[in-house]
Amino acid sequence: MRPTRFEEAAPPGPACHAVGAEPFDWVTALSTSGPKRDHALGQLHALMVRAARHQVWRLRDALPDASAATLDVVANQAADEAMVALLGKLDTFEGRSRFTTWAYKFAIVQAGSDVRRMQWHHRDLELRDLDVPAPATDDPAQQAEASDLAHAVADAMRRVLTPHQRRVAVALLVDTIPIDVLADRLGTTRGALYKTLHDVRGRLRSELAAQGYLPAATSPASSTPTGSTADTSIPSTSTSDSSSTQAGEP
Repeated sequence: MRPTRFEEAAPPGPACHAVGAEPFDWVTALSTSGPKRDHALGQLHALMVRAARHQVWRLRDALPDASAATLDVVANQAADEAMVALLGKLDTFEGRSRFTTWAYKFAIVQAGSDVRRMQWHHRDLELRDLDVPAPATDDPAQQAEASDLAHAVADAMRRVLTPHQRRVAVALLVDTIPIDVLADRLGTTRGALYKTLHDVRGRLRSELAAQGYLPAATSPASSTPTGSTADTSIPSTSTSDSSSTQAGEP
């Protein structure tokens, strides 16, 4: 029976792992059939629920309804979805950490994603172009330099980015819309949006370097429009995803 009062679950730890005797080999136990697998599935689901409850409680202020009943529903749904994702990737477990630690990541990430979706469920997403604001500073010289760079970035965005790239960049880097929420609204994937951001940074990096605002690329590969490596020269804002992984990719 579920508790009638939703309370914060203890952070994941060894004490959380014992729901009866742990199978010696989780992968083997979950890959077989019969009572041994059923027992392992029961233990795994208990772990998932506990991890999801912990994360949902931690993020409860982001929910429009933080009642105990709602938190319980969100946590259990997240645990169910995380368990399905984990079982689908069971053969990718490499044993570099405890299996239970690996499993907790699925639940934590899925719960966070579900909370963000609920947070933005009734909010309109305005995909728009936007001039990049200059950061405020008390130093007039720094303010002038920052304003010049901000105008250069905004101008570069209009010249070298497609309308889709501009809107995605503004949504994720300026308006800080969670990437999983934006992916849902656009009917695309997180991976596709990450690829778009990678292309955006590469194109802006090349354009700003050509205009003298950034150092020139040191190799032909890094001067290509899309970039061949992660570009750290163009500052980015967090996409509100505390982990860059998604459920199924802990």
